[in-house]
Amino acid sequence: MKNTWLTLAVLAALEFAQPTTSAAEAKKMNIVVIYGDDVGYGDLSCYGATAVQTPNCDRLAKEGLRFTSAYTTSATCTPSRFSMLTGIYAFRQRGTGVLPGNAPLIIATNQLTLPSMLKQAGYATGVVGKWHLGLGQGGDAMDWNAELRPSANDIGFDHAFLMPATGDRVPCVYVENRRVINLSAVNPLLVNYKTPFAGELNGVSNRSELRMDWSHGHNQAVVNGVGRIGYMSGGTNAVWNDEEMYEVFTRQAVQFIERHRANPFFLYFATHSIHVPRLPGKRFAGKTTMGPRGDAILEFDWQVGEVMKALDRLGLAKNTLVIVSSDNGPVIDDGYMDGAVEKLGQHKAAGPWRGGKYSSYEGGTRVPFIVRCPGVVKTGVSVALVSQVDFIASFAAMAGQKLPDGAAPDSQNILPALLGKSKTGRDHVLEHSGNVAIRAGDWKFIPASRGQRKNANTNTELGHEPSGQLFNLAQDAGEKNNLAAEHPEKVAELTARLIQLKADAASRPQPGPPKKEE
Repeated sequence: MKNTWLTLAVLAALEFAQPTTSAAEAKKMNIVVIYGDDVGYGDLSCYGATAVQTPNCDRLAKEGLRFTSAYTTSATCTPSRFSMLTGIYAFRQRGTGVLPGNAPLIIATNQLTLPSMLKQAGYATGVVGKWHLGLGQGGDAMDWNAELRPSANDIGFDHAFLMPATGDRVPCVYVENRRVINLSAVNPLLVNYKTPFAGELNGVSNRSELRMDWSHGHNQAVVNGVGRIGYMSGGTNAVWNDEEMYEVFTRQAVQFIERHRANPFFLYFATHSIHVPRLPGKRFAGKTTMGPRGDAILEFDWQVGEVMKALDRLGLAKNTLVIVSSDNGPVIDDGYMDGAVEKLGQHKAAGPWRGGKYSSYEGGTRVPFIVRCPGVVKTGVSVALVSQVDFIASFAAMAGQKLPDGAAPDSQNILPALLGKSKTGRDHVLEHSGNVAIRAGDWKFIPASRGQRKNANTNTELGHEPSGQLFNLAQDAGEKNNLAAEHPEKVAELTARLIQLKADAASRPQPGPPKKEE
């Protein structure tokens, strides 16, 4: 009986999809999630951008389903990735904020994850690109020259080729499975987030020597002429080339697809583009009017295109569910003087929404979201309310897997919405940015919270107000008209609902982060 739901879902899809796909074929559907970094709702031309064109994302949107009410769970990278892979809202677990580059793995090795669930269903599972969920035991005493345990391989990924944290955080090296690649025994890698290493360049003392100046932070270790967060020494042979990173990651993603083309596979391709430092490769540098940020958008689109080419070349396009989305909303100046602010022009990175990365407003968590699988996914535009936290329950349904009791407690099966059969999806989403807001239908409620109204460094409106904020998004996309005073009954309703949802989450058992190995 475990394939009953799958059969029904596929039969429902057949009502609108040609050519048809049998239940047996759908059971083997490959899954590719291409996860952009800081790509805003308005950064793609299929979402209205005019200053930059993204033909590969546009092609996906034309051949698939473009969502207008799709959300990541959080307005920053670590918690959104945590939630997507676990089906658990990050606010439920301490230590899921934006991590330093030497943090320990924050996903428990004994809990079900998206890759471990699909692995049980017979999928080969791979992750390529940005990780930022911790590795090993963590801390300044962590030995980067030995095996890193636990790692992505210990939460369900058969193969992992990773950036440990972010491009602006040390260590600036690639990790394949459990080891930093290209290390030399005579030049070991050292990482510290508290104390600089004697004799190494830093972004304050050596600021005049930087090839990209910093605007805030990013002034500790200097790697490849760019200031970073944290300190590192040694590991010279292992240091990445920033301008070549997009090609390295894309090549790894394509190779994973090639290796596993004969069997079902799940690929989580987490690009570095368009996160800072924005150092686009030669084929994209200077190609837009928006400076490195605009060029990096082209770079991201190229990566999407290369994956599509590989699927076409290998005859896998009609049997692969491709999702393109982002980890959070956009940010223009996120720590470097790269001309992004000065060259932005009329481009609206968050589209019509208010705020951006770090914000409780819609721009923080409402993201581009495109789903394509020819013959299975309906083409067009969907207004269905969907969240990335639902991947694990939805893909479990697609793979004919039953989630164990207590696993992925915040994940809902929205497969009909992803296929284009349902126009509603889930009935609410939670939007996390320190504070937790709720959207139900057209109504959005942000509880009262303390804090700065605007991030002085990034110039992002954060959504903090001493009293609650209520918006009708159907009438006020920009969240400018606070209706809390006019609709106290709606405030009371959403407040009670939010309290209950958070209480339900708190009452569920949690595996917690990995324990240190003895």
